[in-house]
Amino acid sequence: MAKKYNVYGMGNALVDMEFAVTPDLLSQLKIDKGVMTLMDETQQKHIIEQLPEPCKKSSGGSAANTMVAISQLGGKGFYSCKVAHDDAGLFYLKDLVNCGLDTNLSKNSLLDGITGKCLVLVTPDADRTMNTFLGITGDLSSAELKTEAIEDSEYLYIEGYLVSSPIAQKTAIEAKKIAQKAGAKTAFSLSDANMVDFFREGVDTIIGDGVDLLFANETEALKMANTENLTTAINYFKTIAKTFAITLGKKGSLIFDGEELLEIPSFPVNAVDTVGAGDMYAGCLLYGITNGLTWSLAGKLASLASSKLVTSFGPRLTTSELQNILSICQ
Repeated sequence: MAKKYNVYGMGNALVDMEFAVTPDLLSQLKIDKGVMTLMDETQQKHIIEQLPEPCKKSSGGSAANTMVAISQLGGKGFYSCKVAHDDAGLFYLKDLVNCGLDTNLSKNSLLDGITGKCLVLVTPDADRTMNTFLGITGDLSSAELKTEAIEDSEYLYIEGYLVSSPIAQKTAIEAKKIAQKAGAKTAFSLSDANMVDFFREGVDTIIGDGVDLLFANETEALKMANTENLTTAINYFKTIAKTFAITLGKKGSLIFDGEELLEIPSFPVNAVDTVGAGDMYAGCLLYGITNGLTWSLAGKLASLASSKLVTSFGPRLTTSELQNILSICQ
């Protein structure tokens, strides 16, 4: 029997605030370039005071961006997350619904607290640096899980950022057990090199006896395998995932479909902002393999869409842009 949802996603619900900055400003603010750093609300407010006006504001978080892409392509998704009953939380809920996603959130279910925010600092080299205050989303718990929806999904997709919160990490493990018991496949994204560096035990715990699909960029893959050799990393990934995708930036990406390693070419563009590129890649690949595309065509779709994404600011494309790219790959 066909499942109701292609993908059930879970992750940190964050309102993204994007700023164009210089490397010198990052140095002045003592911010580590190119990675995600967790901070408290006071630290985040201090940084905001030193920044120019934001370029863009949107509901985000890694898994949310992935789930929105799936919905825009025509897939059916469910997204579990946690936001507060404040202006940012209501903004977030409205956006999810407008994007066509089912969710555990409702106006009546939102609790007092502060919705998480992520400062996305984009430098002229198109690199993105993130400073995140999790707020209430750090308390993502089993109360936010919808067991019936997990069981009625082809894939459960877990973002790696959840390992930074003990409660959220425990919730991700619980969701994975529900999915496996129901015969749903499990997908996990490493999300950021800092998750591997500072929360490795949590990453290993979520992966457990393995996942069906693992996402990583080259840096994350090398750190995960504790090597500087990509071939060694690929061989290591085969021991923890049945299938996987490793993005290589301008060099394209590699997909292991369970039998062979596929080389997916890149599509050269002038990148101005890499925010959300990995999220877009994951969303397109997950959509493709749950909607009749071969792994190779799903990889082409993911590569094309993420290449298009980095040519403008923000973590999303319009629905029409994604649909046009999909038409090329069918």
